[in-house]
Amino acid sequence: MKRIYLDNAATSWPKPETVYTAVDHALRVSGAPAGRGGYRQVVEVHRLIEQTRGLVAELINAPSRRNIAFTFNGTDSLSTAILGLLRPGDHVVTSVVEHNSVLRPLKHLETTRGVTLSYAGCDSIGRIRPDEVVAAVGPRTRLISLNHVSNVTGTIQPVENINTRIRAAGADQVVLLIDAAQSLGHLPIDVQALGCDILASSGHKGLMGPLGTGILYVADRIAPDILPLRFGGTGTDGSVEFQPTQVPDKFESGNLNVPGIAGINQGIRFLNSEDGKSAQSRRKELSQILLDGIQSIDGISLQGPHSLENRVGVFSISIAGIDCHEASSILDTNWSIQTRAGLHCAPLIHRALGSESQHGTVRLSVGLFNTFEQVQITIDALSKLASKSLVG
Repeated sequence: MKRIYLDNAATSWPKPETVYTAVDHALRVSGAPAGRGGYRQVVEVHRLIEQTRGLVAELINAPSRRNIAFTFNGTDSLSTAILGLLRPGDHVVTSVVEHNSVLRPLKHLETTRGVTLSYAGCDSIGRIRPDEVVAAVGPRTRLISLNHVSNVTGTIQPVENINTRIRAAGADQVVLLIDAAQSLGHLPIDVQALGCDILASSGHKGLMGPLGTGILYVADRIAPDILPLRFGGTGTDGSVEFQPTQVPDKFESGNLNVPGIAGINQGIRFLNSEDGKSAQSRRKELSQILLDGIQSIDGISLQGPHSLENRVGVFSISIAGIDCHEASSILDTNWSIQTRAGLHCAPLIHRALGSESQHGTVRLSVGLFNTFEQVQITIDALSKLASKSLVG
């Protein structure tokens, strides 16, 4: 059986062919580090990195490519922002829909730095309640950290509405951090319109780059307040004993993942191409077909919005009478349909939605290179699985 990959919320696969070519070229032909030396290949790598910064900046409407730093994954981006910004006594507002990449560093700071936390709840489709976020903000609130799209329900969160209300209330000291791991490359993002001070994302999901890549956008107004997570060589100001203060050098100690950045470069170029736009349109169409199919099957319950208007193609389901891990294993064994089962590193939203007691859900996430045939096979398989569970 041919592999049907529906775990694109974890990492996109397959990648555009140009991504593989760019990574291979960086390893086999260039082989040079970033900012270490003056020979031709190093100069070419520098040009590639700055060009890729520009592509990311343009994609999210950042004021400058200098607002963009490259990290090693989305978790690295979030840890850099959260651990670098918060000080003892600060208050943070977050939500129950967040990923452990946010929840765990915040919990660490609660126990080690005396940072206080407030969690906004969500409604029955996993949508953050804006009123609860706004009500939780106080004079010591330093950070609001929210995801843009839930990695469990696929719900698009009302972050722009929340920011507008916070700013209208005069809370200028509050920094807005957006976790865009599930939205960057899927939805149009304008950091200036969203009003976010920091945007963190992986580079290997919606941007179609390789694993081990991340993006960190930091607005000029907040950049001086964030301490770096790592200290060391940056390839610049080598005679100075202290870490550079300018972004992005401040956050890019050590050798950058040049092959990974080369892959991001081509991933974004693919998204901007006619082929990429066609693939994105097809992904939306396939997501609608899968959504309709899931909702037509007796014995299957769907988490999140029941309309594609308010979500992306990430679907968490429960099949009556079958543990989610068992269901995922059967889909793989019998039909070579690859999904993700469990709590998806987001335990609080499962608790809020009532799926924690079932050990989580089966998550299916559509990618740019899935086909109509694959989606139809998946719907048929889910129908058969649900029928057997109902009969049993």
